[in-house]
Amino acid sequence: MTQFKDLGLVETLLRALAEEGYTHPTPIQAQSIPSLLQGRDLLGIAQTGTGKTAAFALPIIQRLLANPRRSDPGFVRVLVLAPTRELAAQIAESFRTYGRFARLQVACIVGGVSLGPQRQVLARGLDVVVATPGRLLDHMGTGNVRLDRTEVVVLDEADHMLDLGFVVPIRKIVAKLPRERQNLFFSATMPKEIAGLAGDMLRNPVQVSVTPVATTAERIKQEVFHVEATRKRELLAELLKRPEVKRTIVFTRTKRGADKVTEYLGTCGISAVAIHGNKSQGQRERALETFRAGRTPVLVATDIAARGIDVDGVTHVVNYELPDVAESYVHRIGRTARAGSDGAAFTLCDDAERHLLRAIEKLTRQSIPATDRRQPGARPLSEPPRAAAPGGRNGKPQGRPGAGKPAHTGPRPGQAKAPSREGQFARNGASRPRPAREAGGFSR
Repeated sequence: MTQFKDLGLVETLLRALAEEGYTHPTPIQAQSIPSLLQGRDLLGIAQTGTGKTAAFALPIIQRLLANPRRSDPGFVRVLVLAPTRELAAQIAESFRTYGRFARLQVACIVGGVSLGPQRQVLARGLDVVVATPGRLLDHMGTGNVRLDRTEVVVLDEADHMLDLGFVVPIRKIVAKLPRERQNLFFSATMPKEIAGLAGDMLRNPVQVSVTPVATTAERIKQEVFHVEATRKRELLAELLKRPEVKRTIVFTRTKRGADKVTEYLGTCGISAVAIHGNKSQGQRERALETFRAGRTPVLVATDIAARGIDVDGVTHVVNYELPDVAESYVHRIGRTARAGSDGAAFTLCDDAERHLLRAIEKLTRQSIPATDRRQPGARPLSEPPRAAAPGGRNGKPQGRPGAGKPAHTGPRPGQAKAPSREGQFARNGASRPRPAREAGGFSR
């Protein structure tokens, strides 16, 4: 079996890996590291949990070690772009971990915190900056950071950048980079616009694919529960009280929904914390830490906030509401069954969401096992929703006596109006969280 020492890594990195207990690379690491050490561009198709951060961090650190010079004030040698604050923070921490004996200057530049401390850090000149696109553009606009001497650029989770409206900001950032540079591009799926961005950035890239596009991990046991929208909370609490459910991430479609689910679980005696875009950076960090430490067994999150969360030991993922974009399902359930462990994903699907379930099954090319948990007398799953008839009291149509069918009860919650998606952190007119507290992220 291949070991890290077989990949051409220097002793400084091997010693750091040994202290972390790592000896054998994952498939994406074994396939990527040798080519990256040669300075090749790379296109990696990989889901989260495959070890892709180490796949690019290790060869980048070795490149910096081979040419140990301090970056001039305001300049950055390596730029890593990530879609969310949480993912950016985790990538920065990985660089510090793997480069603990390399004396690297690393900073995490994200929104939701004060600009001042970040400005001071950038002024020193840095080896590695891990940033979200919006906040990086803020600093570029005020001259706090320059990229015209950047040697390596990494775009991580590119497909999620598309979801958040970051493609245009990314193109603005890339335009400021020097022509001669190494480009690393990672994405779990390859929509047309992302493929176009990759084509513009990469030069004769090595292509590595460790998981077929838009497929779900084999170790994840998936199950759909068909249930009325009004009974979802009750079923969720029932599932979370199962003895085998230890550490769970519950996904909602909106920020308000995350807060309401968290509050309801509290009334059921289930400890839960919410994480979403309306939370300050400090609140998000504290919520994630209590979940990671096991003090709170349930994390309720939106897609935007949860992207990039890497927590060991997540036994279950629950889709309380199905995502509007089918690809998000793949990313959601990828929070469990990480690092070779098994996991389970429950999906609560009401009648108004059946089209979203069909889209997921089409994308993943599989039929997810289903259980009907609807109350007796509910409409058969094969029967499409019926339009409400006029004239009923409180908006309900009158059932004809003796017709032998239950009276139709009108549109269920969620049918009358499509649920809104969470506010995005994009630069193109979307809202972004206000600064909450000072930033850290600078390593010695």
